[in-house]
Amino acid sequence: MLALLLIITGKLFLVQGLDMGGMAEAAISQRTVAQTLPATRGEIVDANGKVLARSVIRYDITVSPKNNTDAASFNRRNAEGKVEEISRDQGIAELTSVLGLSETNVRKAVTGNSNFAYVAKGVTPELETKVMALGLPGIYAQPTSQRVYPQGAVAGSLVGFLGSDGTPLAGLEQTMNQKLTGTDGSRTYQRGANGIVIPTAPDEITPAVDGQTVKLTINSDIQYYAQQAINDQVKKFSAQWGNIVVVEAKTGRIVAMADNNTVDPNDPGATAAIDRGARSVTAAVEPGSTEKTVTASAAINEGKITPISHVLVPPTYSTHGQTFSDAFEHGYQRRTFAGIIGDSMNTGTVMVGEQLSKQKRYDYLHNFGIGQRTGIPLPGENKGILAQPEQWDGRQEFTVLFGQGVSQTPLQTAMVYQTIANNGVRLKPQLIDSYIDPDGTVHKVAQQPGTKVISPQSDQQVKDLLESVVTAGDAKDVKVAGYRVGGKTGTAEAPKDNGVGFEGYTASFVGMAPMEDPQYVVLVTVQRPQGNIYGISQAPVFNSVMGQVLHTYNVPPSTTKSVALAQMY
Repeated sequence: MLALLLIITGKLFLVQGLDMGGMAEAAISQRTVAQTLPATRGEIVDANGKVLARSVIRYDITVSPKNNTDAASFNRRNAEGKVEEISRDQGIAELTSVLGLSETNVRKAVTGNSNFAYVAKGVTPELETKVMALGLPGIYAQPTSQRVYPQGAVAGSLVGFLGSDGTPLAGLEQTMNQKLTGTDGSRTYQRGANGIVIPTAPDEITPAVDGQTVKLTINSDIQYYAQQAINDQVKKFSAQWGNIVVVEAKTGRIVAMADNNTVDPNDPGATAAIDRGARSVTAAVEPGSTEKTVTASAAINEGKITPISHVLVPPTYSTHGQTFSDAFEHGYQRRTFAGIIGDSMNTGTVMVGEQLSKQKRYDYLHNFGIGQRTGIPLPGENKGILAQPEQWDGRQEFTVLFGQGVSQTPLQTAMVYQTIANNGVRLKPQLIDSYIDPDGTVHKVAQQPGTKVISPQSDQQVKDLLESVVTAGDAKDVKVAGYRVGGKTGTAEAPKDNGVGFEGYTASFVGMAPMEDPQYVVLVTVQRPQGNIYGISQAPVFNSVMGQVLHTYNVPPSTTKSVALAQMY
């Protein structure tokens, strides 16, 4: 017996004292649980702080079935802190009642031989409190998060959405993921064989660092207004799609980019995949006559013409084997250049524009931002098409002067007019205002330096041209009460989806106000409206949206007289 006692004592010394086989360490390893504490994803808010995307705290209710399967009853601590014994069936019934689930599903979840199972996922904090107040052993609440979009479809194509597994799939959720994500924390604790946390064991927590809030330049009220306006316009003319862009002229800040069929990030599956993006940056279309402003800017800036220069415009104009006509029949007309632009004449535009070399035509288009991405932080931006001048065919070298043979996104077109509104200086469009740390520290996004495209003197002449389009040209239905307005209509053939031939038209109007010192640019684009294209006007939509923008930002009404340059001589 003494010998046996010595052997046992020696064995205990080896196992517990020396632990040569690492059994204690292995036991600790088996008991240790490492749990990730997810960081809360940052919010996306509009320019006024209204939440467009937010992660809310939710809880997954879990259980250790192995610990509960064989027990007919168990002890718990009630609300008064006293220990009481209840039956297993009573515990299941109470849990079923609080969660609002079927008893069959709850009983199935808590039954079995596994150490872990889900009873319910994504319950609210209020419901989690009620569940834990039951005091049922082996029932745990694991914190998680759920992404919600309080404004629904407002700016949905810009904000984007997450997949069911939390993967960012579209919009700013995707491009701003690094800013929004944050850094997960961790919790390490020990759990016994019955699944219960060992209270005396170490419990180490590394806190999570939440993601930054991304503050946009978008005004969600104007965004909503623009979405409703373009949706009504698309329905009115049975169009394929429509789009409105609103830009602050002096800063390049995007106030709104509205699509008629904007996705609701709370339910992205309800919107066709082709309609979930922001067409302001993904859809490249021929701009049509809105591009004549580029030609006018180039010709005026190069000293080839002035707004009141005289041009004898024939019924049709032929040059280098190509013949051009206008949307309306006319004989020989003595026009000012203001009259050519005012009535959107292709003939006169080509006559003036061909005084510029092909390289000059290309350079001005390029300098106005055509054929290059703006760099706006949205996925899938289309840079459009602007071929090199040596690649232009015999007709294209002239059609680019009036917006055919070239394609661009609505945002690129809007930024052309932002340049004119900003005294000839092109800015980068800005969609992000700032990044805000969890502690409230604000990191403003600096405005990038602008690019001078034309001189201030030339720019003022182009402004006079655009105002004359409204006061004396073909856009007299453009009126915003109390304000001087300038702008340009655009009509272009729409290429078929397969790229072969054309089908329907792209109709647009882009303008600025107030003309004595333009503050905002609004572009309305409608793709393939049905009916007589020359009877379809974007003026009512423009008038409504521009009026809303000017009143929202308290822009003082005009006090100076409108410019109305002579159209003929």
